[in-house]
Amino acid sequence: MHAGSGFLDRLGGRYRPLAVDALLALGYIGAGLLLGREEPPAGWRSVDGLGAVLTALVGLVMVARRFAPVQVFAAGSALWALFIACGYWPVVNSMPPLLGLYTVAATRRPRTAAVCAVVVAGVWVYAGIGNIDHSSMPTVLAQAVLFPAVVLVVGRGSGALAERNRQFAELTDRLRRQQEENALRALTEERVRIARELHDVVAHHMSVISLQAGMASYVFPTDPEASRRALDTIADTSREALEEMRRMLVLLRVGQEEQQDGRAEDGQGEDGGAYAPAPGLDLLGRLLERVRGAGVDVAMETTGSPVRLPQGMALCVYRVVQEALTNVLKHAGPTTAAVTIRYERRTVVVRVTNEQGDNFRPNKEMSPGHGLIGMRERAKIYGGSVTAGPRDLGGFEVRLTLPAPTTSDRPGSLPAPGTGDVHIR
Repeated sequence: MHAGSGFLDRLGGRYRPLAVDALLALGYIGAGLLLGREEPPAGWRSVDGLGAVLTALVGLVMVARRFAPVQVFAAGSALWALFIACGYWPVVNSMPPLLGLYTVAATRRPRTAAVCAVVVAGVWVYAGIGNIDHSSMPTVLAQAVLFPAVVLVVGRGSGALAERNRQFAELTDRLRRQQEENALRALTEERVRIARELHDVVAHHMSVISLQAGMASYVFPTDPEASRRALDTIADTSREALEEMRRMLVLLRVGQEEQQDGRAEDGQGEDGGAYAPAPGLDLLGRLLERVRGAGVDVAMETTGSPVRLPQGMALCVYRVVQEALTNVLKHAGPTTAAVTIRYERRTVVVRVTNEQGDNFRPNKEMSPGHGLIGMRERAKIYGGSVTAGPRDLGGFEVRLTLPAPTTSDRPGSLPAPGTGDVHIR
C-alpha cells in the first residue's frame, strides 16, 4: 500500500489521474472475474473464456474515462450489452457503465448526461427482457430507473462541487497575486517617496555648500578664520550629501520605480521654502503641538547625550514618530502618548507609546499597512529596525533603533528636539 502511494505521489499532472483509473480498472477486472466464477442466478450462464475477455475489455475501457467520458461510456455500454446478449449475468459488468455515467454527469452538460442515463436504463430493461422467465419486470423497471437516476444526481452534484472548488482555487490564487502586487506597489511607492525626501536632503546640503562657498570667497581677504570655518562646513556638508546620495541611489536601484508624472518634488521641505530642509528633530515640537491639538496628550523625553544626527537619519526619526502618532490618532482615540528618544553609546532608540484608548483596535494597528512598511524601509536604509506591537501593560508601542553616528559624523551637539534648529557647522 505504501509502495503504491509513493508511486502515485511521484506521478504528477495529467498522468496521475490516468494511473488512478488504471489501478481502478485492474481492481474491477479482478473483482469481476471473481464474481463471474460464482454460480449465476437461474437463466444466466457462467462466465467462460469469452465472458472473461469481455469483462477485461469493459474494465480496460475505464482507463480513459477522464479524457473521453462520453466515448468511454458508449464503448463500455456496448460491451456490456454484448456481454448480456451472450447470456452472461449482467451484474458482473454493470459497474463500469454506471461509473461512466457518473463521469459524464460530472463533466458534461445535463442533456448529454440524461441521454447516457436513458442508455443505461435501456440496457437494464433489455437484460430483464432477455431473462423474462426468471425476472420480475416491476423490479427490473424499478432498478432501471432508480440506479441511473441516483448516479446521475450524484454525478451532477460532484461536478458542481468540483467547479466551485476550481473557481474558489482560481479566485484564491488571483487574490494572492493581487495582495502580492499591492504589497510590492506599496513598497515601491514608499521607496520612491523616501528617495524624493532624501533628494530634498541632498538639495538642502548643496544649497548650504553654495552659500558657504560664496561667503568663504567673500571674506577670505579680510577674515581668513571665518573663511576656514566656512570651508570646514563645506567639507562636512559635502560628506553628508555624498552619503545621502549614495543611500538614495541604492534605494532606487533596489526598487522598480517609474515616475508617474513630471512634477518633481525636489527641494520642497515641510516649511515650503525652495531650499528648506526636510523635517528633522527640530520640527518635532511642532508635530507634538499638532497632535495635542487633535486630542492626544503627548509628552516627550530625551535621555542621554544628544548628538547631531545626519539630516537623512533625523528625517527617518521624524517620519517614524509622525507615522506612529498618526496611528494613535486614527486607532486609539482620546488617550495619552509618550515619545522617548534615548541616545546610547552605539544606538539611538526612539519609542512611541500610547495608553489604551476607548476605540483601540490592536488587530488593525498590527496589520502590515503602508505606514509600517514605510517605517521599516526608512530604518533599513540606515541599518536600523522598527518593531511594533501591543504592550504588556496595555496600549501600543513603536520602537525605532538606529546605529549611532560615528565620531566623524558628530561635528557638533544637537539642541533638545523642538527647541531649536539643527545647525551644520
